Amino acid sequence: MKKAVIPAMICLALGLTAKSQINMNKKQVYWPDVKPPVAEQKQHLHKAHGDVRIDPYYWMNDFFKKGPDSTKVVDYLRAENNYYSAMMADTEKFQDVLYTEMRSRIKEQDESVPYLKNGYYYYTRQVEGKDYYLFCRKKGSMDAKEEVLLDVNTMAEGHTYYSVSGISVSPDNKWIAYGVDKVSRRQYQIFIKNIDTEMILEDVITNTEGDPTWANDNQTIFYTAKHPVTLLSERIMRHKLGTNEQEDVEVYKETDPANYIGIGKSKSDKYLFIYSQQTLSTEIKYLDANTPNQPFKVFQPRMKEVLYNVDHAGDLFYIRTNLEAKNFRIMTATEDKTHAKDWKEFVMHYPDVFIGGMQVFKDFMAISERKDGLTRIHIIRFENNIGHYLSFDEPAYLASLAYNPGYDTDVLRFNYTSLTTPSSVYDYNMNSKTKVLLKQQVVVGDFDPNRYVTERVFATAADGTKIPMSIVYRKGFTKDGTRPMLLYGYGSYGANMDATFSSVRLSLLDRGFAFAIAHIRGGQEMGRSWYEDGKMMKKKNTFTDFIDCAKYLVNEKYTTPKHLYAMGGSAGGLLMGVVVNLAPEMFNGIVAQVPFVDVVTTMSDPTIPLTTNEYDEWGNPENKEHYFYMKSYSPYDNVEKKSYPHMLITTGLHDSQVQYFEPAKWVARLRAYKTDNNKILFHTDLEAGHGGASGRFKSLKDRAREYAFILKLEGITQ
Repeated sequence: MKKAVIPAMICLALGLTAKSQINMNKKQVYWPDVKPPVAEQKQHLHKAHGDVRIDPYYWMNDFFKKGPDSTKVVDYLRAENNYYSAMMADTEKFQDVLYTEMRSRIKEQDESVPYLKNGYYYYTRQVEGKDYYLFCRKKGSMDAKEEVLLDVNTMAEGHTYYSVSGISVSPDNKWIAYGVDKVSRRQYQIFIKNIDTEMILEDVITNTEGDPTWANDNQTIFYTAKHPVTLLSERIMRHKLGTNEQEDVEVYKETDPANYIGIGKSKSDKYLFIYSQQTLSTEIKYLDANTPNQPFKVFQPRMKEVLYNVDHAGDLFYIRTNLEAKNFRIMTATEDKTHAKDWKEFVMHYPDVFIGGMQVFKDFMAISERKDGLTRIHIIRFENNIGHYLSFDEPAYLASLAYNPGYDTDVLRFNYTSLTTPSSVYDYNMNSKTKVLLKQQVVVGDFDPNRYVTERVFATAADGTKIPMSIVYRKGFTKDGTRPMLLYGYGSYGANMDATFSSVRLSLLDRGFAFAIAHIRGGQEMGRSWYEDGKMMKKKNTFTDFIDCAKYLVNEKYTTPKHLYAMGGSAGGLLMGVVVNLAPEMFNGIVAQVPFVDVVTTMSDPTIPLTTNEYDEWGNPENKEHYFYMKSYSPYDNVEKKSYPHMLITTGLHDSQVQYFEPAKWVARLRAYKTDNNKILFHTDLEAGHGGASGRFKSLKDRAREYAFILKLEGITQ
């Protein structure tokens, strides 16, 4: 992140008297008299199960199809950007202030904590004034001479978007393979570079997941190839250094379009693993990494509604699985007997403890667990199977296992953060039970965590379920029902939205806002059942949980609907779309980032990237029951003639996860139906995709845009 001189005005806002100063300087919200674009309507009908859906903006999906309306699509998106710029023109200087402020908290010249692998210490280094990083190493000691393996700042020159993925060094330390995406469609090219000569081989591999994985012969890499239209990961390929991509050998082809596939390597570096996984089932194939030309073998054939993942260390395979264990357990298998009938239980299942991950060492196992919605780290000594836990004191936090490539070591590296504690890296001695702080994210300026308060509270859902929320605000925040608050949510795919630190968020907290994360069903914060109760035919729990969290905040006088804002992205953008249909009166403003809002249409079109992978999450519209359930909440299909909150909706033209036309259509329909004078603003990044701008500084402009919108609605202009 970044560092810069802070103007005097910002210093005032960051000072101890910030809240009172800002409240005194609130202004009436001003919107210029500018008319929004009016999207053309064309007759298009979707028919299924005897039902007809009218979709007058279906033509907007033409950009990638390169049809007759392609140019018209981009013209419309530009018109919306122009409208956004006109409506937010009075915040342009304020956005610059916010950007400078956010950047000023970042230590620009910085480097990561090094890790030791195969005789080298690897780390990333960031240079003042630069968006990207250098990937470096030193041999044997951090006092040795630095080798810069990749200078991403130089590589990214001339590109408006640049992302490097899957950096992988060969076992003999002589080659580095990596993926590059220059468009933000997540279609990576793989490059292979000779570290000694710095020569990049001519055998560039296109249209991949950017996941090169080395065999132990130092001449072979495996990777995942994507379908060029659907972008599904569909084949695992073997590539020999110095050969043409057309000569690559297919070692596995996925025939089920509902599966995600990929390839990786065991901690021991002895085995390669191909995984094929749906939401509810897994199959893994394995191969000795010393014999890359041999066929892969099935570890355990796919079982209905059974997930498993595998690692190898010592002379055993370790399997994390939900086989007869909803919240997962850990099993072991010998190298010659890998089928489930021969697995032996190592860590048993507990109905109130969710096992999220594991790492194996020579004498210990480290397990990432969740209990009562909070993370914990469980250490087990193999010698006697006696375990202990690392303790953490804050009411809401995230403790997670870091990258630990070493096997014969007593030291575990883990990460820790909270809403008030910057990201921290620790080494923990599993023998002596002592921990050492190696690095904590530097927040440049006068940041003091003691100025902020964290809470963990529970809202009650309509069905009686207790929904946890993590809350942070600056000391002096009074619960009198007049203060502004931003509520964030996601609630899909079993993804956990934990209580983590953000230096960017300080720009809201120091202006009197409170910030809350709603840990709603659809995530996995409270265990596997938490996820299962927020997907498929129970998906509506996700949405009503969020609304009940909002009601709790109002009832407990943290805020009122006039000062309550909500934000979510991607599937969290779907959440925003449903919430404004169900309870628009609860919010003054909404920020929906790259929102998945046209659920039925997208899930009915297998040519749209990633659709078929999602059937176990949302349902398959070919199934009548699934179709009508999805239709009953799909934001685009449920826009009504009524009042809606102010809304800022964002997308990226090259987004491969949620195509740009979903939010574009939604905005057009909202404008056509809404009965209020509230503003709907739509901004498209014409050079980026799902994750927005690349680079540590460019993304701050996106955050400044969103914060300026929310702050404008509060009348806060400095």
